[in-house]
Amino acid sequence: MSDLKSRLTELRERLTELREQINFHNYRYNVLDDPVISDAEYDRLLNELKQIESEHPEWITPDSPTQRVGGQVSERFAKVPHPAPILSLANAFNGDAVREWFTRISKLIPAARPVQFTVEPKIDGLSVVLHYRDGMFVQGATRGDGNIGEDITPNLRTVRAVPLKIPVASSRSGSRARNVSVAVPSTFVVRGEAFIEMRAFEEMNAQIEKDGGKTFANPRNAAAGFLRQLDSRITSKRPISLLCYQIVAADAVGADGDTPRSQFALLEYLNTIGFPTTTIAKRFDALDDAITYAESWIDRRDTLPFEADGMVIKIDDLDLQQALGIVGKDPRGAIALKFPAREATTPLLDVGVNIGRTGIMAPYAILEPVNVGGVTIERATLHNYDDIARKDIRIHDRVVVKRSGDVIPYVVGPVIAARTGREKVIEPPRKCPYCDTPIIRREGEVAIYCPNRDCPGRLDRAVQFFVSKGALDIDGLGEKIAAQLIEAGLIEDVADIYSITRDQLLELDGFAEKKADKLLASIEASKRRPLDRLIAALGIPHVGSVAAEALAAHFGSIDKFRQADEDALTQIEGIGPTIAAAIVEWTQRKDHIDLVARLKKAGLNTQAEKAAADRSGGPLTGKTFVITGTLSKPRDEIAELIKSAGGKVTDSVSKKTDYVVAGEAAGSKLTKAQQLGIIILDEAALQRLLSN
Repeated sequence: MSDLKSRLTELRERLTELREQINFHNYRYNVLDDPVISDAEYDRLLNELKQIESEHPEWITPDSPTQRVGGQVSERFAKVPHPAPILSLANAFNGDAVREWFTRISKLIPAARPVQFTVEPKIDGLSVVLHYRDGMFVQGATRGDGNIGEDITPNLRTVRAVPLKIPVASSRSGSRARNVSVAVPSTFVVRGEAFIEMRAFEEMNAQIEKDGGKTFANPRNAAAGFLRQLDSRITSKRPISLLCYQIVAADAVGADGDTPRSQFALLEYLNTIGFPTTTIAKRFDALDDAITYAESWIDRRDTLPFEADGMVIKIDDLDLQQALGIVGKDPRGAIALKFPAREATTPLLDVGVNIGRTGIMAPYAILEPVNVGGVTIERATLHNYDDIARKDIRIHDRVVVKRSGDVIPYVVGPVIAARTGREKVIEPPRKCPYCDTPIIRREGEVAIYCPNRDCPGRLDRAVQFFVSKGALDIDGLGEKIAAQLIEAGLIEDVADIYSITRDQLLELDGFAEKKADKLLASIEASKRRPLDRLIAALGIPHVGSVAAEALAAHFGSIDKFRQADEDALTQIEGIGPTIAAAIVEWTQRKDHIDLVARLKKAGLNTQAEKAAADRSGGPLTGKTFVITGTLSKPRDEIAELIKSAGGKVTDSVSKKTDYVVAGEAAGSKLTKAQQLGIIILDEAALQRLLSN
């Protein structure tokens, strides 16, 4: 009995703690537009609270966060009562949870009643409520606490996507609107989501940074902050968009006396009279088909122009939706299938340094372990020390960590509001932590270098790069095996890989005959890789897979390539003076001449293959691209997509460049492209070009 009493006491204390935490985070998110945790972390807290309250319903109180929507209304704005509750949605994190939701509500649906489902994107923006009287926009509000919102009418008037008069008389390019006469209620209240498209957000942040201002962490915070300005002139300068999806209230109109009673038809109706609506909504007769469609967007989410954190599955019949009612703060007739989280916040414990194959010193974050999208993250890239200083990232900060697809996790920036005063500014090292050599920084470059060519920190990186998939692709020679071979003295440079014997491997821990034979077969297979892969694997500064392909095609053999001077190299498109100088400096060193000779003697392919088939005729034919920054796919994969569509990819930006595909922390190439007025693409924009 005492154990049960103790357990109940602990649960009550945890219940109180959770409510306090969630109320605090609601305030920061909804009132200050400055959250200190990610959506996924907030969901975990709320789900834990829901679990406790489901086990002890007698503990539920009217002021529990599970019974409320959003946060309190700011005193800075006039209050606007909503004509009906502006609700949020219950979340599901997989298809089975969606099926469980429908099983529960099916008990409330007459057996003979057919059920259809409409699927729409769950946009990560700010909910707004738009009021119209006799077709004129008269008031706009935030969601607030779900019952009362904040009056932001002047700001919403500056948003071009908000129709100031309905119905819109003529059709609009790119929408489904038609030039037809449509009856509109005299009193009409519509709900939508205000947001900033990703490309516009990146361009806006770049301009803010150029002007010396503070950039925004994400589009949602930016949109919310602009719409809740007291000066609408500030809002008017920002690229806020809108998509609408609900009629909150309406007078009876027309012969039928009502607006559409189907969610899918409602979207069509809203679009017809002038409201922007999603173009990817679909209606399904079967729940499994709706789930399949919603889940299909998990891998395609980056092709959407806006940030979306899931897809919403709704009962299409609006009368049935209404009849199903509400449980807590969630309507029973809809559920959000959330995408896997790509961001989380966690403490930054320390900063480590990796030495690249060319001596570049790359800082990385040592984090308190955190789960992001089903993967536990303990290390994340910090790009470079200039990026650290620009974002003002400090040791002991709570930082936002992002992971997209298979890309290495990176630190987006600090959560300034969570600082306690014990944070420490991160300074670049003055000496190499591996060999104690003073570091250097070359003019015009962001990176810092260890100039010691024999630095022990370089060898493992050089080996890892040499055997990677984009280079000679030696399966089985991963980071741990490479370190083991280096520690055993079997590898002192990359050519030593081809001298390793079966007997030497069998003497190492963890190597049995099968494992040794498999690794040796993979090493042997790497000898047949194309010449451009060998050139890329050498680790010459500034020479990636794109430049290596151009060099192999131009010279045809490793010997002709090695003997080329700067003049000959700069004749190749994409090879500028900087790359040419780096190649000549590398190829003229005696140890590198010896290395190439040893690789030839080992039997590696040193002759170029015949030119690949012409790929002209694709949508990108005649266009030249440069790829820079951290993207959701490896650069060589993106380059191959461009080339397969007829485009050309080079390593340097010039007046001949048509497009620059820029990811996170794009550096000097992006800057040069902006100076030259070259079109900047994100991955979604590139995908749209490829689809033309």
